[in-house]
Amino acid sequence: MNVLSKPNMTNHWMPFTNNRMFREEPQMFAKAEGVKYWTPEGREILDGSSGLFCCAAGHGRPEIADAVYKQLSTLDYSPHFQRAAPVSFELAEKLAGILPDGLDRVFFAGSGSEAVDTAMKMCLAYHRATGNAQRTRFVSRAWGYHGVNLGGTSLAGMVNNRRDFSGVTCDVVHMRHTWTEEQRFTRGQPETDADLADDLEEICKTYGPETIAAVFVEPIAGSIGTIVPPIGYLQKLRAICDKYGILLVFDEVITGFGRTGSAFASQEFAVKPDLITMAKALTNGAIPMSAVATSAEIQGAVFEAAKGDRPEFFHGYTYSAHPVACAAGIATLDIYTNDGLFDRAKSMSGHFLDAVFGLRNLPHVSDLRGYGMMSGIQLTPGSMPGEKGSWAQRELFKEGLHIKATGDAIIFAPALVSTEENIDDMVAILQKVLGSQP
Repeated sequence: MNVLSKPNMTNHWMPFTNNRMFREEPQMFAKAEGVKYWTPEGREILDGSSGLFCCAAGHGRPEIADAVYKQLSTLDYSPHFQRAAPVSFELAEKLAGILPDGLDRVFFAGSGSEAVDTAMKMCLAYHRATGNAQRTRFVSRAWGYHGVNLGGTSLAGMVNNRRDFSGVTCDVVHMRHTWTEEQRFTRGQPETDADLADDLEEICKTYGPETIAAVFVEPIAGSIGTIVPPIGYLQKLRAICDKYGILLVFDEVITGFGRTGSAFASQEFAVKPDLITMAKALTNGAIPMSAVATSAEIQGAVFEAAKGDRPEFFHGYTYSAHPVACAAGIATLDIYTNDGLFDRAKSMSGHFLDAVFGLRNLPHVSDLRGYGMMSGIQLTPGSMPGEKGSWAQRELFKEGLHIKATGDAIIFAPALVSTEENIDDMVAILQKVLGSQP
């Protein structure tokens, strides 16, 4: 691989990045295959976060590349406003086959953020269609992440994602997050604290349940560092929503497509929401795409309320159901099925979590959490919030490991195709960096 000259970095404003620091010490990828990246200089980097939790089937899958090339050569783009491409219906049908029973109506968008805003509008449209237009308030959770469009920013429970944008956010009330000090170093679901779901009951008493459209939660809070719900917590949320006619939305942008050992975390935890948002691993990260799944009941109510020849749902995107993204999605779902990757994730989880919890006594580690093939490594605080996470992310890259950090939490979630040897090699690098003296 040729060593590339340093590019002009003046014009690209990078997302969620300290651009000034990056320009001084850029960390770049030039190639990817399997569970590895390579830098422009040819240095090998293990991928410990599946890109950004996207590449569950590993990088560089020829099946996806071939499907994308074939689709580009046949139909590169088709609008989906009053027109459609057959490939979009094929993908929707395939998705319906792995989604929870009854959630078989699929609306496509381009990103997880777009999926969340779409789901919010679906909830509002449903309540209006059923004579409950007063239901305009949403409930989400502290430490939650639901993308960065205005709806998702409103739902966000991560302060830095909201701080500069509070003047344009929606009406959202936040429940507490589900992590407590007593849960430190809990593997899997904590056995206590399910009563934190009673926050929703209190919000209903304070604001009136008839004003609430929906509750949005990540089944496992991923971006904040893998906060696993207590046993019974999600079930209690479901029961309270049922009691008051509130819709329950699971944001499965990270947990979808095998990350927990089941196709979706809702199936893993045996709690059926009214809507599911998904993205990332839907196309194995190859082409941007997302989707919202809901029921025939919700779709039917919106359809029946529409008058004349107007669209039933005044919402959509230029790239909704992009045919090339659909082709990538179909190829990706075939890989998951043909390679048995959801079952593989379940069977690999034991070794993965054993390896992660082996980091317990390192000087920079204050907590460990995990479920399936995702884990959170909470770092001891630095001199200011986020400093330790930023340091760890840079140092791990230098040692040959790509990891996503949010604040002072590392999210370690390798591809589902990872071998035990791959995981051991990644954990060895974590051991080296996090075991160094503060």
